[in-house]
Amino acid sequence: DIQKRVASRYNIKLSDMSSSRRLREVARPRQIAMYLSKALTPKSLADIGKKFGKKDHTTVMHAIKKVEELLENDIELREEINLLMKILQN
Repeated sequence: DIQKRVASRYNIKLSDMSSSRRLREVARPRQIAMYLSKALTPKSLADIGKKFGKKDHTTVMHAIKKVEELLENDIELREEINLLMKILQN
């Protein structure tokens, strides 16, 4: 499960994935998990949002856009997401 893997990787609680906490150490992994959910599953933004504590599809859209923007310049994040994708695809 994407949420479990990402929560474990970033040492946060699984419940933080569906919480409304905005601390960066919680929000960033949640955004990454949303990004990976869209990249690795055929689910709609609305369906992904439901899995993350009934978040609106626009919240998921924003998370994906934010991660895509970060990936443009953050080589470490790009490597981290590539690693997570490999782990999740196996």
